[in-house]
Amino acid sequence: MDTKRASFGALILGAELWWADPLEARSMTVTATAYNSVVAQTDSTPDIGACNVPITSIQNAIAVSRDLFEMGLNCGTKVKVHGLGEFVVLDRMHHRWERRIDIHMGKRVRKAVAWGERKVRISW
Repeated sequence: MDTKRASFGALILGAELWWADPLEARSMTVTATAYNSVVAQTDSTPDIGACNVPITSIQNAIAVSRDLFEMGLNCGTKVKVHGLGEFVVLDRMHHRWERRIDIHMGKRVRKAVAWGERKVRISW
């Protein structure tokens, strides 16, 4: 009887997780900055992120601080930035940053500078 009850409980939990919105599983407020695909801001391969995927292949790409990477915001994770839309993690930031995302803005440096630094809510 206990085995049947445990199996049924596992089935119910699995169904709840399957129906749950994956973008609402975890949420926090972070600092959001912006960056561009230029050598001065990255390295000698500005179009390739730490995930070894061309950043320009995805319209809404972000880099995340390493502490967020360790919390499950790994390569390819979809992240909802409240008020901005859905983004995909394709890069990691320098280890000096914590609780921070960097929004990729292509080669539009003025747009990134105008963005500045803001607090945003993210969910994943």
